[in-house]
Amino acid sequence: MDNKRIIIALDGHSSCGKSTFAKAIAARLGYIFIDTGAMYRAVALYAMEHGAIESGIINEDRVVAMLADINIDFRFNPERGASDIYVNGDLVEGKIRTIEVSNCVSAVSSIAQVREKLVKMQQTMGERKGVVMDGRDIGTVVFPNAELKIYMTADAKVRAERRYKELTAKGDSVSFDEIYENVVSRDRADMSRAISPLRKADDAIVLDNSAMSVEEQMAWFDREYHRVLGC
Repeated sequence: MDNKRIIIALDGHSSCGKSTFAKAIAARLGYIFIDTGAMYRAVALYAMEHGAIESGIINEDRVVAMLADINIDFRFNPERGASDIYVNGDLVEGKIRTIEVSNCVSAVSSIAQVREKLVKMQQTMGERKGVVMDGRDIGTVVFPNAELKIYMTADAKVRAERRYKELTAKGDSVSFDEIYENVVSRDRADMSRAISPLRKADDAIVLDNSAMSVEEQMAWFDREYHRVLGC
């Protein structure tokens, strides 16, 4: 691959495989992968564990008040071949992936002060380039000048099925209908929020992976990456 290091911004709907795709890209290029969705999940988890979210009800003032106490960092895990997320030094990689956190994360991420704090953290992480960052507003807000912007999507039922298999494989007791409703409601929340809504950047390339294998997606990426580099 070319030695020129760039920023790759990857936005799109929930459960369409953004993180898996971004990790594969980062591994292929030797880039740093930054899972911004995990960062918002980490804030939601912290809020749940510290009384700012109770029975699904979010106390926005309490969430904002505790932001100064939250420090997020990523550490490479050689056993997984990927980075784990830590909050105040505690590993939370597994805890943030529950359906309870999924049901709250869109509302938490719509809080202006939460987005302001995390966007600044993300921009600092990407200053040296050579990063792949996925989320909802990477190409539109965090890195509007990223050299390669990808907008991922897939049919909602396909995404729900993928998420259902992922959770049940871990032993979680969930129903497909519950997962599907979560996918649809998160789409609605992400695209309609007032602060940094999910939308395709004007210069982003759309990747609909509803019927694509991982290998086909990587072949697609290789073509687009070389096109951007002009080689």
